[in-house]
Amino acid sequence: MSERHDIAADAAAIRTAAIAAVQPQTLVACRLSVRDGELLLDGRSLVPPLLLGDTGRIVLVGGGKAAAGMAAAVERLLRVAGVAPARLMGLVSVPAGCGMSLERIEVRETRPAGRNMPTPAAEVATREMLGLVAGLTPKDLAIVIVTGGGSALVAAPRAGVPLDEKIAVATFLAAAGADIRDLNTVRQAASDVKAGSLARACAAGRLLALVLSDVIGDPLDLIASGPCIPVTPQPTAALRVLERFGAVAAGIAPRLVARLEADVAVADAAPSSATTGSSWTTPRGCRVDHLLLGSNATAVEAAADAARAAGYEVVVRHADAAAAETADAVGRRLGAEGLMLAERASRAGRPLAIIEGGEAVVTLPVEHGRGGRNQQTAVAALAAVRASGQAWPAGLCIASLGTDGEDGPTPAAGGRVDAGVVMAIERAGLDVERAAVRCDAYPLLETAGGLIVTGPTGTNVADVRLVLARP
Repeated sequence: MSERHDIAADAAAIRTAAIAAVQPQTLVACRLSVRDGELLLDGRSLVPPLLLGDTGRIVLVGGGKAAAGMAAAVERLLRVAGVAPARLMGLVSVPAGCGMSLERIEVRETRPAGRNMPTPAAEVATREMLGLVAGLTPKDLAIVIVTGGGSALVAAPRAGVPLDEKIAVATFLAAAGADIRDLNTVRQAASDVKAGSLARACAAGRLLALVLSDVIGDPLDLIASGPCIPVTPQPTAALRVLERFGAVAAGIAPRLVARLEADVAVADAAPSSATTGSSWTTPRGCRVDHLLLGSNATAVEAAADAARAAGYEVVVRHADAAAAETADAVGRRLGAEGLMLAERASRAGRPLAIIEGGEAVVTLPVEHGRGGRNQQTAVAALAAVRASGQAWPAGLCIASLGTDGEDGPTPAAGGRVDAGVVMAIERAGLDVERAAVRCDAYPLLETAGGLIVTGPTGTNVADVRLVLARP
């Protein structure tokens, strides 16, 4: 077997380990337990303690790409703990391909795979969730699943804001390079469920939000747009985002803009109560606690462990929430570092690796092709190496993938470039630079065998990037 096949196999094993580590079933089983009827986190009591025998009904709601697996794991945990099935019910919203049949919790597929936007089905499911938690009593317990992708899967526009305008403005902002904070500023100002509104609707005495973070830095107000975090939406800030990216001038969402303009005087007169704190009490007296079960760092550490097990000396870079990068910038950086790493590995005579987390943004040109941020990163890395005038090293592999198995409106999770992929590109006479400029990475990588295709993974903690070098 040639060296490049070995390194491609290494990359596949490392990314598989990263995704496995953030499977919701694994995280729930490892971190949550029940002893003598008490729910524990990492073997320790919650504050205040939660005795399942003292609760009445238990309703589980929520959504996201990991919601089905987390709901299944919670259902199993409660069943093993002796909670009567009749006490439990619920509904979670997931993408197509992530559904499963559970005994007491409905898992509803509410949007197509590969299209991370809200749908009428997601809105219907969300309204049902709001009704379920509103119908509880102070003796009851609500459990809310908060995972990546929840912003689209748990969606309830405010009165006067049509769902199609929310979809249009989100699509426009994403294409214009808006980051997660910009997107959520608008989402929260236009929603009946985000920014703590789900928790405010809850009439239970206790609400536990189980969180799997897909946002770098794990800010609870941004993960799935913070359905259980007390944030006062700021319509002025939302309007500024729309203006800054040209959505107002383009007439993208006129009724949303009109609603925000009408909100400005009333809503902005009150100070923001935004917080990333994990615990609070709603005006209805419901105690809310957030339990962060996993994040991008979890996947990065698992990938690094797998690389070490394969014989690599590893440099780990955890994502920095303050370091916003475009996919092109990440690709250029990884391409330059890949050349240096390959040279060092050759001199040292041992495999070297860089494992990092993150989530880049892509600003689409007017005339663009097909791809996603991870595929764009891989092609930009190749373009950077070609621009340096150096040949692609035989023992170098650069890969970037979304842990959810989705990368843009494509069936791929990301992209990989190694010597074999480069050879296939050259044989086919493909134009790497044009693909990079047009954000048209998908057809190039598909032709060259450089796509990473996992299908829906049932989890989501942003992206993992690999730079592997063998002597």
